[in-house]
Amino acid sequence: MLKISPQYLTLSKLLEGRLFRIPDYQRAYSWTEHQRRDLFKDILNLHAKGPDAGHFMAAVVCLRRQTLALGTDEFHQVEVVDGQQRLTTLIILLNAVKIALKGENKGEQKAAVELGELLVKTEGDELLLLQTNHDTSHYFSSFLREGTAGPRDKARTLADREILAAIEECCEFVAKWMLTGESPLSLVALLKNRLFFLLHEIEDEKAVYTVFEVLNSRGLEVSWLDRMKSILMGLAFELPNINNEGLISDLHKIWRDVYATIGLRQGLSTEALRFAATLCAVSAPSKPLGEKDAVEELRRSATSAKQIRKVADWIRRVTHACNVVVANSRLNAVTRISQARMLAVAIHLRDDIEERERDELLAVWEKVTFRIYGMLAKDARTKVGDYVRLAWRIINDEIPTGEIKSEISEIGRDYPIEVAIEGLKNTDCYTDWEVELRYLMFRYEEYLAKKRRPKFRNEQWEKIWMVSPSKSIEHIWAQSKAPKNAKHRLGNLVLLPPGLNSQLQDIAPKEKIDAYRDTGLLIAQEAAGAIHDNGKKWTSKTIDARERALLDWAKLEWAD
Repeated sequence: MLKISPQYLTLSKLLEGRLFRIPDYQRAYSWTEHQRRDLFKDILNLHAKGPDAGHFMAAVVCLRRQTLALGTDEFHQVEVVDGQQRLTTLIILLNAVKIALKGENKGEQKAAVELGELLVKTEGDELLLLQTNHDTSHYFSSFLREGTAGPRDKARTLADREILAAIEECCEFVAKWMLTGESPLSLVALLKNRLFFLLHEIEDEKAVYTVFEVLNSRGLEVSWLDRMKSILMGLAFELPNINNEGLISDLHKIWRDVYATIGLRQGLSTEALRFAATLCAVSAPSKPLGEKDAVEELRRSATSAKQIRKVADWIRRVTHACNVVVANSRLNAVTRISQARMLAVAIHLRDDIEERERDELLAVWEKVTFRIYGMLAKDARTKVGDYVRLAWRIINDEIPTGEIKSEISEIGRDYPIEVAIEGLKNTDCYTDWEVELRYLMFRYEEYLAKKRRPKFRNEQWEKIWMVSPSKSIEHIWAQSKAPKNAKHRLGNLVLLPPGLNSQLQDIAPKEKIDAYRDTGLLIAQEAAGAIHDNGKKWTSKTIDARERALLDWAKLEWAD
């Protein structure tokens, strides 16, 4: 039986004499504002309790690799197996405090120098924490070395965006701390001496995953995908009479690929794990498996070196297919309903389906799925078994494309386009329908481009997809002035580049014509033309007419 002998350390002692490395087969930085806000709240609560209080932060599991000499000092290089999110955030916070120390007195000058030498070693320019995996633009290292960081909206991946958000929020937290009259020195003292960790520093990689499992059983908070990786690694180490090193090396490469993909998108790990297990279940499930059940399903089949590799590679393949769906703004916008997205992923997973056939299948999937969950606003209980069983059969029975197309159409038979269109007439198409409205209007932009034959411009739409739809949805007749029964109707809504709608706000429709035309968006230019052609007036009647025109188009676009 493995004995765990953790060290109970302050943050200062945890960081002393160690260089932390995050291997590329670990996930990227993924904490969000919610977790960082909780951390800041813990720090403020600890401060309020007085100087004798301490706060336990978390367990940190590390794999000791080697000892590195820098000048006259020696450092243990350790790989962070668990605890990297909190550790990364606290190091960013320490650097934010260092930047805030203006050196107005000797105490601040000394603290700034000490923090600087802690975070970036003078000899060798080594970072205390090497956060290179999936930090594609090196924002973390630039912040520690130079104190610089760009705005989060410039980030190209989820991992980059959260690193930049963490830097921004940590700097704001330090600024607010000082605005209360508190010294940054008091924050340094609190962070270094009153935050406590349980460090499990292990020399045997095999033991690392056993420790990880033990901590999980004791309530350690960790994602189910991370647990899945740990389980597979642990099983690989336990296999007798095989080349464990070769298998472990392969698993490292696979998980590096998985985490690199997951670092691009929010929530990808949950869907990838659930879909991977559901699609390889022994028999077709009636609904997508939950994360816990997914881990158990995948674990059951990992009984040999071949099967362990197969399970890991299947998770990698499904993760990539999920990312293809999410990365396609049009497909991603169709629905957030899990079983429907699983069907799109299954179509992408079939290597034998040619690109033209795949596009045709996805077009049918779009029509049926948007009718059900978009236009008719049905919830996740609707057609769950039909979607899941078809997705499973696509993978396991390898049914031909003609049959797939027919079965997708069959799913939508109970939800005809005529009923869907009727539900959008003379109704609120804005409140709680912003995502669906953006998708519908994107499709209308495509239609106008095809009709007029100009080159379809994606530049503005790339900006529109990147922000909340509410930042782009424009009420032609301003909400504050339009009649209540007309302001949120489809005919009164249009999409503009992000933020332009807030600039126009209460301006009369006739005064918006030039702004609409200047956007370069065909849908906005058409709205400008409609205002102009109606004598620069916008009334309930013109809203009725525009709604009829949009719904006539939608009736053709989403029909079987």
